[in-house]
Amino acid sequence: MEERVSLDAPWARLMPLVQAAGDRIVDFLQRLVRVPSLTGDEAAVAALVEAELHTLGIGDTAVDASGNVLGHLAGASRHQTMLHAHLDVVDPSDPGLWTYAPFAGQLAEGHIWGRGSADDKGSVAAQVYALGLLHQAGLIPPGDVLLAAVVGEEIGGLGSRFLSRGRLPDIAIIGEPSSNTLRRGHRGRFEFIVTFHGRSAHASAPHLGCNPNHALARFITALDEAPMAQDSDFGDTTAVPTLLHVDQTSSNVIPAAASVHLDWRNAPGESLQAARDLLDGLIARCLEPGITAEVRLASRKVESYTGMSQTVEHAGTPFWIAADDPRVLQAQRALQRTLGRAVPVDVWTFFTDGGFLYAAGAPCIGFGPGDPAMAHVKDERISVQQLFEATAGYMALALAMGAPQGA
Repeated sequence: MEERVSLDAPWARLMPLVQAAGDRIVDFLQRLVRVPSLTGDEAAVAALVEAELHTLGIGDTAVDASGNVLGHLAGASRHQTMLHAHLDVVDPSDPGLWTYAPFAGQLAEGHIWGRGSADDKGSVAAQVYALGLLHQAGLIPPGDVLLAAVVGEEIGGLGSRFLSRGRLPDIAIIGEPSSNTLRRGHRGRFEFIVTFHGRSAHASAPHLGCNPNHALARFITALDEAPMAQDSDFGDTTAVPTLLHVDQTSSNVIPAAASVHLDWRNAPGESLQAARDLLDGLIARCLEPGITAEVRLASRKVESYTGMSQTVEHAGTPFWIAADDPRVLQAQRALQRTLGRAVPVDVWTFFTDGGFLYAAGAPCIGFGPGDPAMAHVKDERISVQQLFEATAGYMALALAMGAPQGA
């Protein structure tokens, strides 16, 4: 007989369910890691996720137009909790630098090794099994639970941008590495390209040209000295020059254009327009006769394995939720009861797809297995114990977040 669960439920039941399925969870994550899934090439791993949901008895699944895999577990109400994680990974670079082959999914030293093990297939595996184990145990969440295993997170956020145009969840649990602690937000990210235009000339006759490099150098110095928005919780706004370009390949030619890419991480409350206004003011101070400048957001065309394509600007808003928000406290209580330990609340230093969902109107909270320092590095790996904890944690969040706040 199915059992409706409230916050006075026996949370101690969840971890034993996970431990009983432990070998299957480990095997599933190994199989996920063994499928290379660089951004735009997630078809095979998406099929694997949907097949595993079916194996676990979750028959209500779909693959949307962007390639996201969706799995639905009906609850006692239409209140919806989303479990969100991403399928794509970054390139492992030189496999010879790894202790184990990056797509081997090796189990060693209590960890599963390989590209994507922590970022972000550990969260995918834990969420899939959280949904499946709830179903198999006959535990009915207070509200519907939607699993969203999305594509394109590493470049452009195509899957989550598409998802955010549909029905928004009442709460989204963003599965990214957090060492199984709660995250209540992160800064946003803008990628600006600032270009100074001058006049080209032979380097032996600099007086015949207008060298934009001088204005660019002044701008970078002024940017480094500029006052930025401050936030004691999420970290101050930072603007970091990364890539430099000129329109020449010969070293004896004064370029006609010089550009810098800026990685701009904005604190909550600072808008895109505020960032542009600051840049415009700095640029105006750096101009000289014969030099002009422009600022634009970087953009690129991204394409899914389904054929969907979109040109996206590199602009993502912060997501944040107050530390004393009832939903944060409710999530913390459920996790602590389930895991039997304190679960701290912190913020992420990096950007996630939660920014796109939050901008569309969905409140977000972060929680996921894996050390954030493992993302995008050689010898990426995830603790099996954290994988099990996260699976039980996602089960607890599915049961808790659809219940009335404060229950």
